[in-house]
Amino acid sequence: MLRPFEAGAANAEFLMPRGEPALVPADSVSWRIFKNPLALFVGGVAAVILELAEPRVRSGVWEYSAFQRDPVGRLQRTGHAAMVTVYAARSVSEPMIARVSRLHSRVAGETPAGEGYAASDPELLVWVQATAAFGFAEAYSRYVHRLSSAERDSCLREGSAAARLYGAHGAPTDSEQLRLLFATTERRLEASPIVFHFLEIMGEAPIAPRALRSLQRMLVRAAVELVPGSIRERLGLSKAYGLRAGEGWLVARAARLADRVILAEGPAAQSCVRLGLPADYLYS
Repeated sequence: MLRPFEAGAANAEFLMPRGEPALVPADSVSWRIFKNPLALFVGGVAAVILELAEPRVRSGVWEYSAFQRDPVGRLQRTGHAAMVTVYAARSVSEPMIARVSRLHSRVAGETPAGEGYAASDPELLVWVQATAAFGFAEAYSRYVHRLSSAERDSCLREGSAAARLYGAHGAPTDSEQLRLLFATTERRLEASPIVFHFLEIMGEAPIAPRALRSLQRMLVRAAVELVPGSIRERLGLSKAYGLRAGEGWLVARAARLADRVILAEGPAAQSCVRLGLPADYLYS
């Protein structure tokens, strides 16, 4: 049930300015997807697997981010940035994206193979944008509610404004463009111990309460299942890293339950209130 909305506990980042729209409209597919925390976790892990498979992205992420020393904090910051991008008013999200882009401009170096990279490279930004869009939509469609082809295309189009602001010019805006990007990028993807280290971190980091840690590890396996089969094979992600018998049903059950839990103080409900909509607008 919806808990009474408590204005005193509200986060002004999503409540204000009153009436100001976000980069993505409230009736979008993206607003429906991003309200589900389990789908976001599963989709986010799948996206990072795909990002770490690209050697230039992998070097930038692993050498410059806090994944190794502070995985929970890194996840919280990344998740918060995603929520602001989708739900917050433009006057809030656009400066945040500009700050992230400035941080990206400082990230550059060489891969262990000697290939140069820069986090501000539009090619790499497009891959990161595309893998995130794929991961979130695929997780929601697989474990919560099946998305139609039109809804998948809408989700990609809805992210185009943010993609441009992040510098990901030419990010896919429909499923065919996404398919082509995966097909052309796959030959660059490669196995790495870092991918397996990342999965270990995601399974063991104190993200969920200790009593639910087994569920957390199952959600990581659910994320592996989202990675296209040919890429899983290329990365060495055998069946042992995917879901076990009966776990797909359990993940779907949990994700569908999460889709009905209305967090009155969460970004989705607060952003609806900012626009003059009921806090349970996305759940009706």
